[in-house]
Parts: sequence; C-alpha cells; structure tokens
Amino acid sequence: MAVGAKLLGIGAGIAARKVSEKVLDKVWLKTKHTSPPADPASPGTPWGEALSWAVASGVAVGVARLVATKGAATAKMKITGKVPEGMEGPGRVPRLKAS
Repeated sequence: MAVGAKLLGIGAGIAARKVSEKVLDKVWLKTKHTSPPADPASPGTPWGEALSWAVASGVAVGVARLVATKGAATAKMKITGKVPEGMEGPGRVPRLKAS
C-alpha cells in the first residue's frame, strides 16, 4: 500500500474518531442529562452507567472506523480506478448455501 493511501486512512480515522467523540458526548448529555463518565472503570461510577458508556462508545468507535475505512477506500477507487488491496470490489459477496 502506498504511503499516501496510508496517510489518507490515518487522517480519515483521526477525523472520524474526533467527530464520533463529540457526537457521543452530545447524545449522552441530551439523553442522560449528565456528563459522560470521566472514568467508567472507576469504583465510583455505577455499573449501569459504566456499561451504558462502554456500549455507546463501542458502537460509536465501530461506526467511525467503518466510515473512515469505507471513505478512504471509496476515495482511492475514484482516484486510481482500482479496488484497494485486500478489499473486495463493489457489490455484495454471494452467500454460501447451507448444505
């Protein structure tokens, strides 16, 4: 993989992560009416709040990673006309039939 593609992927990942953190903080504040836990692992953080934060942040990071990866791959395809190394081409992968 070319250095430019790696840098594009890293930059997209950092940007997506920052955006997801800001969105997650705002959604948490709006739905819970409290600030997100500073340290979910702290003994002072209730289990329900810690687990809720873990689930919400896990989803946010997963979505951010997908957006960054898919965006970088799409950009590379538009620029080079080729599918990025290690990825399938556009479209669906056929499902295996149950035996």
